[in-house]
Amino acid sequence: MLNHKSNTVGLYHFVVVISLICIGLFAADIPTPAFLPIDQYLSYQYNAITDGQIWRLITGNLLHTNLWHLLMNLAGFWVIVFLHEVHYKRHPGKLILLFLSLCLLEGIGLYFFYPSLKAYVGLSGLLHGLFAFGAVMDIRKGYRSGYLLLLGVIIKVGYEQVFGATSSITQLINARVATESHLVGLICGILCALCWSAIAHRFKYHHLP
Repeated sequence: MLNHKSNTVGLYHFVVVISLICIGLFAADIPTPAFLPIDQYLSYQYNAITDGQIWRLITGNLLHTNLWHLLMNLAGFWVIVFLHEVHYKRHPGKLILLFLSLCLLEGIGLYFFYPSLKAYVGLSGLLHGLFAFGAVMDIRKGYRSGYLLLLGVIIKVGYEQVFGATSSITQLINARVATESHLVGLICGILCALCWSAIAHRFKYHHLP
C-alpha cells in the first residue's frame, strides 16, 4: 500500500514539474534589453529546424501564446493524467517516456507532413496523443469506456480537419488553432499505444516459464 501511494505521488511529481516548466517558460517570455523573447529560441519554427535547431521539435510543445492558452493546456494535462492514472501509477516512468516520445513525435510529424505550418507552440497536440494513448490502454484493459473515449477524440479531430477550430478558442488564445497538431498527436498517441501493447505482450510471454 505504501509503495502504491509512493508511485502515485511520483507520478504527480512529474506533472507538477512539467507544469512549472511551462509556467516558467511563459513567465520568461518577456523581452529585455539583453535577450529576445524566449520563444525566439525555443518555439517550433520550421525554417529554424531546417537550419539545424532540432531542439525546437520538443521545446515548442512547452511554450504558449498567452495566459489562457497556458491555463487550458495545463488543466487538460492534469485532467488527462488523472483520468488515466491507472495506467501510470505503478510505473511513473512510463508517463515520462510517453510524454517525451510524444513531444518529439509531434514535432517530427508536423515537420515532415505539414511543412506549410511555419510556427507552432502549445501542449494541445501532445494532449490529444496522451488522451488517445490512455483510451487505447483502457480498451486493452477491457474498459468499454475506452471505445467511447477513442471514438470521441477521433470525431473531434476529424471535425476540426474539415471545419476548423471554433472561433471562440482562436480569440481566447490569440492565435490560429493548429488543428494539424491535433491530428498528428492523435495518430502518434495511437501508434505509441499499439507499440507499447505489442512490446508488453511480447515481454509477458517471453518470460513465461
